[in-house]
Amino acid sequence: MPSHETRPTMHIPGTTTHTLAPRTGRDSREGTLRYLRAGTGAPLVLLHTVRTQAEHFRLLIPLIAERYTVYALDLPGMGYSEIVPGASYDEPAMRAGVERLFTELDLHDVTLVGESMGAVLALTAAADLPERVRRVVAVNTYDFRGGIARSSLLARVVVSGVLAPGVGPVIAGVEPKPALRRILQGGLVDKTALHEDYVDELLQVGGRPGYPTVARGVYQNLPSLIAARSRYPEVKAPVHLVYGEKDWSRPSDREANRHLLPTAEFTQVPKAGHFIALERPDLLADLLNTVA
Repeated sequence: MPSHETRPTMHIPGTTTHTLAPRTGRDSREGTLRYLRAGTGAPLVLLHTVRTQAEHFRLLIPLIAERYTVYALDLPGMGYSEIVPGASYDEPAMRAGVERLFTELDLHDVTLVGESMGAVLALTAAADLPERVRRVVAVNTYDFRGGIARSSLLARVVVSGVLAPGVGPVIAGVEPKPALRRILQGGLVDKTALHEDYVDELLQVGGRPGYPTVARGVYQNLPSLIAARSRYPEVKAPVHLVYGEKDWSRPSDREANRHLLPTAEFTQVPKAGHFIALERPDLLADLLNTVA
């Protein structure tokens, strides 16, 4: 990260921070990407959720770093990846950032793990890069109408305000800590799984110049994540769909994806919500480590 950039308030033991510079001769809207690296072994790439960053996997990374070389990416414009004026935050643009990590680091035989928005990107990137992806674990795919607005009345009000013409950019730039905490807790059954230092870290990132535009762009482009479901049948690698019992998706949403991916393994996690990496990192680690 450039020296003038805000730096993370937390550190995951055993991780180092790295960046990928924009490729020469490419679109000027391609920014620097930040990622964390840890461990040794076969490569495993982690893709985070809506409104979070690589530190979303702070509890999972130490549990899998003895089996894998872990790469946790900040998606374009999010976390500490560069915010580029005028950049797109639709599914193809975010997927292009994921694929840069694969190609720039020349990763092969990758276990690709995503949660929420990251789960959609894991599946579509695997469709694009069949020769590089060994396996996909898609946790609570964020590919249904409403998205986070299904979690609570507060979330519906905030997201509607962020998307509103005129006042949307202003509302996107106002993020009181109690409101962010309550919205994120709407994705958890165990509310204590949301730690205060993580909320503080997300608020710091939310204060980066230009970040409200990123947040608004992500919410505006939910239809592109829904449309990306059409790519799921193209995935050649084995897929494991994981859903929290209390995820925002409905049983019909989950069954629709099982229909698109008829050979996929399927796990429903009892008493868990949308953010399984926060609530049940042990379960994800067991699932990943037993097949390494």
